[in-house]
Amino acid sequence: MNARTETTRDATSPRNGATMLPPVDVIEDAAGITLYADLPGVPRDKLHLEIQADTLTIEGDVSLPVPDSMVSTHAEISVPRYRRVFTLSKELDTGNVTAELVNGVLTLRIPKSERAQPRRIEIRGA
Repeated sequence: MNARTETTRDATSPRNGATMLPPVDVIEDAAGITLYADLPGVPRDKLHLEIQADTLTIEGDVSLPVPDSMVSTHAEISVPRYRRVFTLSKELDTGNVTAELVNGVLTLRIPKSERAQPRRIEIRGA
């Protein structure tokens, strides 16, 4: 598993307790940013995304069911919850975020606001 196994505690989180930090790649282009977060074992219904002011919070509970006929003798995941918090730039349009979870990878697309996007200036003259 690539998630850092150190745990964090955040007393301000309504779901506080020990968590793992999932690995996240952030890619910026002229139109905005894309975040790719590795969240293996987190189903869509156990994933919580929130943007409050300029803070993005990603939380997910790992759900790895074990069949009744089997007994788990070893687990690589010691803390069954992921949590990661980011401070977002004011130039991002947090009202138009898109999110997709496929095969344990969360893809978040946050566009830049129109005023932060590059624009061409027309030159007038005689």
